[in-house]
Amino acid sequence: MARSSSTSSTNAAASSVPPTYEAALAELEQLVGQMESGALPLEQLLNSYQRGAELLKFCRGRLQAVEEQVKLLEDGQLKSWDAE
Repeated sequence: MARSSSTSSTNAAASSVPPTYEAALAELEQLVGQMESGALPLEQLLNSYQRGAELLKFCRGRLQAVEEQVKLLEDGQLKSWDAE
């Protein structure tokens, strides 16, 4: 039973919100690398997948917030980043 409580503590710490988009992206890249290595046990692989989904949701939310700010700055029009 001690193992499950330590796993719960680890999961609680891992599910914290990253301080920045960059920190979330770095953690996500690290998780992907570990998962792709094929060396993770099944339970840890599942936990990593769940954490990755949380990080991806966080990153998408931050990007959407920035996009909305750009729209405001550009007078309601989202302009293309392509050079004209």
